[in-house]
Amino acid sequence: MTSLIALPPGAPHIPCGEPTCKLRAPVWPHLAMWTRDVREKEPTASVMPWNDNANPGPWGDPPKGNDGARPDDGGRGREEPPRRPPPPPPPPLGPNLSEITRRLSEMLNRFRQGPGGQGVSPPVVGAIVGAVVVVWALTGVYTVQANEEAVITRFGSYDRSVGPGLHYHLPIPMEQAELVPVTNQNTTVIGGASGAEVPEESLMLTGDENIVDLLFVVQWHISSAADYLFRVRKPDDTVKAVAESAMREVVGRSPLKPILTTGRGEIQSQTLALMQKILDNYHAGVTVDAVQIQSANPPTEVVPAYQDIAKAGQDAQSAINDANTYRNRVVNEAKGDAAKVVQAANGYKQQAVREAQGQADAFNQIDAQYRRAPAVTRQRIYIETMQNVLTHNRKVIVDAKGATAPIILPPDAFRATSPPTAPAPAPAPPAAPATAAQPEGNGQ
Repeated sequence: MTSLIALPPGAPHIPCGEPTCKLRAPVWPHLAMWTRDVREKEPTASVMPWNDNANPGPWGDPPKGNDGARPDDGGRGREEPPRRPPPPPPPPLGPNLSEITRRLSEMLNRFRQGPGGQGVSPPVVGAIVGAVVVVWALTGVYTVQANEEAVITRFGSYDRSVGPGLHYHLPIPMEQAELVPVTNQNTTVIGGASGAEVPEESLMLTGDENIVDLLFVVQWHISSAADYLFRVRKPDDTVKAVAESAMREVVGRSPLKPILTTGRGEIQSQTLALMQKILDNYHAGVTVDAVQIQSANPPTEVVPAYQDIAKAGQDAQSAINDANTYRNRVVNEAKGDAAKVVQAANGYKQQAVREAQGQADAFNQIDAQYRRAPAVTRQRIYIETMQNVLTHNRKVIVDAKGATAPIILPPDAFRATSPPTAPAPAPAPPAAPATAAQPEGNGQ
């Protein structure tokens, strides 16, 4: 409720609220100036109702003398000019404490007396107090979601941790619960995004004193909510600082070429192990899940030189591939020729063995026939041998003994003929039968 304080004529209008009065800042200069002007215009002697001729007050006019003069004018018999009534005193500039106190006392009295002046009944007071206690007790009810873990502190000190569900702790401020998402996958980016790099984080010195611009991402989750809240200050910033430090240490031990080509997997695994070791020493309550290198490139200023190096490497790899192709072709051809020779030798071996086996079988058969009839067998062997020898001979043998008619030779008897193809060597006659037949000749 807003009321207005009565001010003298010419004073600025000041809104005032109950129970205290608040003056806005722009009003004060005008009020001070008005007070100064009023004081300057007031007479030195104070004018009171009983000596103010224009306003005599409740006692009426003072008695007059015979000449019409008032007793206090010294019989001069002249009237003084009417004076302007003095302005009322200015209102207090601050809140009226006595008024505030009075109103508070009235409010308390009305509350004690109640309706009809009988006062507040004890059941009403008990109900009010009970409602306040119930509301205060309900401040200890809290719910933990499936991906969260609640950390309970008692008077600011860690007391326990609870899992998902509906729980209760002592009312505030005795105990408080802080919920921590322990199953969420957190991601920390070091070096900035592609195209928006942060050189202070991405530029690293390699083991062979080269510089690499490396961007990578760390994925982690909270393994201990209590350690995460109370062991380390600003754990998210701590994870980022540990990740950058671990990557710089691993890159500082590795040459540039594996980082740019095929050694990223080893660098990622080493960085993860080193990060986890440092965070465990800090008792940060954090588990590192993965370290992934997004890009690894040389600094922008030397990219053309590295492109030339990469092109030369590709040319060298192409030459190596061509050499390997030629080697494989020559080696395979040589292996084929060797296999062919080996197979031919195996065939000849089988042929020689079979032929020798056949000759041995034929000799055994002749030996068996010879033992049955030596003379007939010897004669047959002789005739077959002479037939084989004389079949390819151009000589003509004529036995003129007892011949009476001329012998007519065929016209192509002495004609030159092409040399016949050498037949396969015939099995030589065994020496054992000839030796065995010699005693029989001697016996004849």
